[in-house]
Amino acid sequence: MKYVLVFLVVLYSNVTIAQKKEVLNIPYYSPKDITDGYKESQCKLDIYMPNNSSKALPVIVWFHGGGLTGGTKAISEELKNDKFIVVSVEYRLSPKVHSPAFIEDAAASVAWVFNNIQQYGGDTSKIFLSGHSAGGYLAIMLTMDESWLLKQNLSSNRIKACIPLSPQVITHFTIRAENNIKDIQPTINEYAPMNFIKSNTPIIIDITGDREKELLGRYEENAYFVRMMKLAGNQNISLYELQGFSHGAMYLPGIHLMYQEIDKILNKK
Repeated sequence: MKYVLVFLVVLYSNVTIAQKKEVLNIPYYSPKDITDGYKESQCKLDIYMPNNSSKALPVIVWFHGGGLTGGTKAISEELKNDKFIVVSVEYRLSPKVHSPAFIEDAAASVAWVFNNIQQYGGDTSKIFLSGHSAGGYLAIMLTMDESWLLKQNLSSNRIKACIPLSPQVITHFTIRAENNIKDIQPTINEYAPMNFIKSNTPIIIDITGDREKELLGRYEENAYFVRMMKLAGNQNISLYELQGFSHGAMYLPGIHLMYQEIDKILNKK
């Protein structure tokens, strides 16, 4: 396990907030797959690109938080940088839809990125999945259960790394609520990343807040998940705990730690 003490967490000085080129509200479903007005209005993504880039850039597919019931793809300034393309995804929300609609949307958006991001200057060999809270859940769900991407004719092995911020790795509490299961009742079913413990995955760097300040035992479930993955022989997973930071407050240092970890992966010989 890895632990990051509060006084060791520093802003990522190598990433600056740059003036961005933005392409907004791109549908990621084809017209034939649009079945209703909500899907048409909600299933869109935004692309944020550094200016004056002369080479294909790594890409971060970002899923927003909000408990699968709220949030938007309008991302914070901290995510905008001069080294990576950021694709921010909107997906359908409960209670207008029920599981697994939001997982299907996440998979469709990732497939769109692999199929189209080159025309926006992205490198398809360097695509990272990330997100905070519910967004982290979607990112790691796609990484652990490859069936969602396979439905999009895409292998999860093409993901360079998954770096979720405070994800739920047991069944998400909103999905549990759909089935009248209390939010403090641990459940692991087909919609839980922990249901798919395996030895071979893309790189996973799991980041949570302080175990005493996190939401609903979020650190503990992630620590157990990482331990089970290692016991299964997985050498591609690690865990950071941002001590002193709550579920919401870990967002900013989590982003900067994500950028540091991406740099390590890209610079590894």
